[in-house]
Amino acid sequence: MKHFTRRSWLQLAGLGSLVSGALHWRPGALSASQSLSEVQHENPHLMGAVGRVSTEVFDPSAFLRTWNFSNLTDTERARFYRETPRSNGTLLREYEMFAVDRDVEIAPGVFFPAWTYNGQVPGPTLRANEGDRIRVNFINQGTHPHTIHFHGWHPPEMDGSMPDHEVAPGERFVYEFDAAPFGVHLYHCHSVPLKRHIHKGLYGAFIIDPPTGAVATRAPADELVMILNSFDTNFDAENEVYAVNTVAHFHMHEPIRVQVGQLVRMYVINITEFDLLNSLHLHGMFFDVYRTGTQLIPSETTDTVMFCQGERMVLETTFRYPGDFMFHAHQSEFAELGWMGLFRAESDRRET
Repeated sequence: MKHFTRRSWLQLAGLGSLVSGALHWRPGALSASQSLSEVQHENPHLMGAVGRVSTEVFDPSAFLRTWNFSNLTDTERARFYRETPRSNGTLLREYEMFAVDRDVEIAPGVFFPAWTYNGQVPGPTLRANEGDRIRVNFINQGTHPHTIHFHGWHPPEMDGSMPDHEVAPGERFVYEFDAAPFGVHLYHCHSVPLKRHIHKGLYGAFIIDPPTGAVATRAPADELVMILNSFDTNFDAENEVYAVNTVAHFHMHEPIRVQVGQLVRMYVINITEFDLLNSLHLHGMFFDVYRTGTQLIPSETTDTVMFCQGERMVLETTFRYPGDFMFHAHQSEFAELGWMGLFRAESDRRET
């Protein structure tokens, strides 16, 4: 049997158009009335994946601005998320989460046999204030033992990392702890083999805001959750597809819409397995970096950051000019294999 490299797999899967297209695209080719995405729509081989994925089950654009199941109707949301005030002024935030095996579309017509939280990859974004009580009612509906391991402060019996912490198929467990410290964190399965349970899709964002009523807090902003992930489609311990929020090149076709002059805050988490490092580069501008988000003063201002696995940052910027701004991994192969997209800065942004 012929062994396919990442590049040959890419070409067979219909994603390889980015390579030649990127080399031939010239900024000067755009007219004053055309955006890069409009030209790409007319000429889909310019860059990005060929074709579109279905967004009925998972919509990467909606995921950017969804936490605590805010995309659901009030009735549906109450099945998965509830808030109860506590006497100390904080909230009890209660979540219903489950593990389930499910095929997810990671590129047009390309499905990955994932292990998921609540049927999606990444799993739902959980968000609380520091000091809130977190209660996660977890049921394993999958075919393998799973756990939920949260980054942050919690008692050892809530860690989800030891063999006796595993939740067998059909079993339940309740995770309960106080949210701390504030910052951008993550949760993931910690069952062994760990790399398999992570790369199969069992991970998500866990955002903790400063305490309610704190004097120092974050300024209002357009907030986005961006999880850098990847997929080993032939299980050879080498990734064939890279993405932000699962779908390769999705935001080349569907730019992330932002408003000129408005503060944009990105909660960025790298959960890519098998590769030691990942990165994010934003064209045409710089951003403030808050590593792990546990401080309110930026550590640096730059246009490129690197991440090891599990590393995360809060990035803040304000778009000064209207138009399309590219962002991508600065490992070129990652970009070619799906980790690339566009911000579209508009003077009068419409919600998407």
